[in-house]
Amino acid sequence: MNKINPQKLLLSKWTAVTPKNKEKHFLVTRIIKDEEELLIVACILEAVINGHEYQINWRELKNASIWLAGWQ
Repeated sequence: MNKINPQKLLLSKWTAVTPKNKEKHFLVTRIIKDEEELLIVACILEAVINGHEYQINWRELKNASIWLAGWQ
């Protein structure tokens, strides 16, 4: 399990354990918060190789079988 500090999530780097479409390295480019702007509900990951963006639940990054912290 990856440890994540929600306050340091923005601009953090991640590596996909099983890359798809040659997209292996990602950068968190945006944070999506709830209506009260208190809790993070999702984040936008941008693939470094081609700039494609994906919205995911930020807690999915804790799953070490899918994501590795940093660029490996």
